[in-house]
Amino acid sequence: MKLIELVLNLLWLIFCGIWMALGYALAALICFVFVVTIPFGIAAGRIAGYVLWPFGRTTVERRDAGSPSCVGNVIWLVFAGWWLAIGHILTSIPLFLSIIGIPFGWANLKLIPVSLMPFGRQVVPSDQRFAGW
Repeated sequence: MKLIELVLNLLWLIFCGIWMALGYALAALICFVFVVTIPFGIAAGRIAGYVLWPFGRTTVERRDAGSPSCVGNVIWLVFAGWWLAIGHILTSIPLFLSIIGIPFGWANLKLIPVSLMPFGRQVVPSDQRFAGW
């Protein structure tokens, strides 16, 4: 891992990463309550790890994801995606108010599409950005 990625991840963790990861972890725990929603809990846990330590990693679209991931994204959007997207927006507002937080505010806004539609996406290292193609 590059030194700059480590520094960015540590600052991210302090300013907003821990809070957003806790939101995703809470969504995962709620989803694990019922057997039917376990795949949603797994997706929320995967994104929680990504939101906790995002720099040096990215998400790519999986080409082999079919219609079940589309249906899962619609269900996720209705029940959990909106709340997590609102959390990203609310977290980015105070970050934009400080000079050091502006890049983290943008990074928070870039996570909104992933929070709205997590199925059919895969977290990969940034240097393997086209691995899912």
